[in-house]
Amino acid sequence: MKKCNYRRGVAAGLMLLAGGAFAGAPENRAELANMVIQDCGSCHGLTMRGGLGPPLRPDNLKQQSVESIAAIIKEGVDGTAMPPWKPLLTDEQIFWISRQLKSGALLTDETKDAR
Repeated sequence: MKKCNYRRGVAAGLMLLAGGAFAGAPENRAELANMVIQDCGSCHGLTMRGGLGPPLRPDNLKQQSVESIAAIIKEGVDGTAMPPWKPLLTDEQIFWISRQLKSGALLTDETKDAR
């Protein structure tokens, strides 16, 4: 858990230093996608099959709405390592990420087949 918290702290610091680098999801899709794979992947697994956090693959998220996924990203989950991302991401970015996770759009051929 300490390793995940350290990574999260480093990621948060870098995003704060980057300032508006992630403003406007449509213009910064590649940066957001990379952030999801690297930052979310540090706890949920680089192939999104789970780790410290639960899997974030379409089959695992089918019972969740985009809105409920967005709420978890935005507010975090008390009592777990999942932090609130609302200080670092806009609502537009959070909903974009939620839609991508729900659809599996961020999975590459390599991560789709990874076991």
